[in-house]
Amino acid sequence: MFSHVTLGTNDWERAKPFWEAVADVLKLPVMFEHETGIAYGALNNPMLFIGPTFDGRPATNGNGTHVAFAADSRAMVDAFHAAALANGGTDEGAPGLRPQYHPDYYGAYVRDPDNNKLQAVCHSADG
Repeated sequence: MFSHVTLGTNDWERAKPFWEAVADVLKLPVMFEHETGIAYGALNNPMLFIGPTFDGRPATNGNGTHVAFAADSRAMVDAFHAAALANGGTDEGAPGLRPQYHPDYYGAYVRDPDNNKLQAVCHSADG
């Protein structure tokens, strides 16, 4: 559905432990890394880029914008939330069912060190 998502960071060294922990839990493969950021994914698949802004102005988060990662299980959603909080993220919604979306929707919300809103979600009833 999409080629890639780019999220800006103002301080890669501060953001790096957060993204390493979250990517590990979600099994996101590193495509390449450089001194100011990282790319997860693979060519011809959806990719996620974390790094400084292209125009050099400060990175800011958008109100109403968030990136949702597909999780294989509810345990993965729980682990995503815990890893994010343990590595500089903040809570935006504890893991749990969100039946207002559909009966099996199990998600958790966090903000990364640059205040980008992120989510992990499992859509499986047996997750």
